[in-house]
Amino acid sequence: MSKNPVTRRQFLSYTLTGVGGFMAAGMLMPMLRFAVDPMLKAQASGDFKMTDKKVADITADPVRVDFKYEQQDAWYTSEVTQTAWVYKDDAGEIVALSPVCKHLGCTVSWEGSEKHPNMFFCPCHMGLYTKDGKNVPGTPPRGPLDAYPTQEKDGFLMLGTPVANPFVR
Repeated sequence: MSKNPVTRRQFLSYTLTGVGGFMAAGMLMPMLRFAVDPMLKAQASGDFKMTDKKVADITADPVRVDFKYEQQDAWYTSEVTQTAWVYKDDAGEIVALSPVCKHLGCTVSWEGSEKHPNMFFCPCHMGLYTKDGKNVPGTPPRGPLDAYPTQEKDGFLMLGTPVANPFVR
């Protein structure tokens, strides 16, 4: 026997504190894991999305290429559709431009205005871009169209995440 015996009150206090601690940990751990788990998953940066456009079919005229991929936001997975204007430049390199206007985020179209042939046109505020995505001075866009990094896989075009336009100097 110990010289300092545990009283009934101390025993109940220790027991209830221990049980309460286990119960609190049992409730908090799943909530903490639910909040932290998506941040701990390994994400591949610079993922390229496959399109249905064959590289051999790309010409010097910009064509609209729509592509879909699954996007996961924390615990929600959705299918996202994006668009790019794709063509080959004079050097034969593939150029893929984002259709999102830098003024207010409207969608630009190639030769969308009869007054401005061979240009990207934004109908929201009459914004104009040259074929390489450079904004035309005197029109609303604040900067050039973003560009998609490109890759080829099995003869098909793959597009990355849009970056600042490297074709405009």
